[in-house]
Amino acid sequence: HLEKAYKNFFRDPKVGFPRFKSKHHSKNSYTTNVVNGNILIEGSRIRLPKLKWISMKKHREPAENCRLKSVTVSMEPSGKYFASLLYEGYSCENQAADKDYSNAKILGIDYAMQGMAVFSEEIEMEEAGFFRKNEKRLAREQRKLSRCVKGSHNYVRQKKKAARCHEKIRSQRRDYLHKLSRRITEQYDIVAVEDIDMKAMSQCLHFGKSVQDNGYGMFRNMLEYKLDWKGKELVKVDRFFPSSKKCSKCGKIKKELKLSERVYRCTCGNEMDRDRNAAINIREEARRMLAA
Repeated sequence: HLEKAYKNFFRDPKVGFPRFKSKHHSKNSYTTNVVNGNILIEGSRIRLPKLKWISMKKHREPAENCRLKSVTVSMEPSGKYFASLLYEGYSCENQAADKDYSNAKILGIDYAMQGMAVFSEEIEMEEAGFFRKNEKRLAREQRKLSRCVKGSHNYVRQKKKAARCHEKIRSQRRDYLHKLSRRITEQYDIVAVEDIDMKAMSQCLHFGKSVQDNGYGMFRNMLEYKLDWKGKELVKVDRFFPSSKKCSKCGKIKKELKLSERVYRCTCGNEMDRDRNAAINIREEARRMLAA
């Protein structure tokens, strides 16, 4: 892993210099490569080097004509073990000969602090905010942990309880985003989003918890690779494009628009939700970019 980290750094300095792994905060994981059939999979069992057969729950079956390359085993703070199987293969699903955007169905997405996102079309969404829903329970478990003597059996047991609470929130969020992104990629050919810096936004005052909770950055990544699988496209509109200030009907751009103004009103008579107006503008800007 160290050699790979250095190679990645010298190939692209943006990756960052390899960091020291702390035993307290680093993820417990290791990767083993397939050599002379040392890794075997039969049904719901897996056999790793120097280990016996282990029962497992498969997430899904691998695609046909794929070859197993490596397995990465990781342990979550809650004590659960996961095995990530890397397969090598070729898929022609995303190899489109000539992309024709003339009749493409385009969806515009605008980031929203409340509810994660607003769409240019009518799409049903469940109420997210999984951290907020479980915040009281998590705080209760954290308080119990703070009262335990560090290193004691009660401390270790309570630490796992708090970790399971974190894991549940993380799993709920990931499951919701996977289902939503899959539904969108099946219904639309092109998805347009704003190229906003989520890391910078999460560091803003009062925004951090909301940005981390709705998981918009993860949602955007899911859309990108799922659209690529299907031979479709994710279009990123410039972050400085005035999507919120521009009227989606007449095209007039307001000079000033306060964040507290949640309804967009234009002199042409257009009156709609501010985020919905922005999502429509993002969709139309993507259409213009593709036609150029």
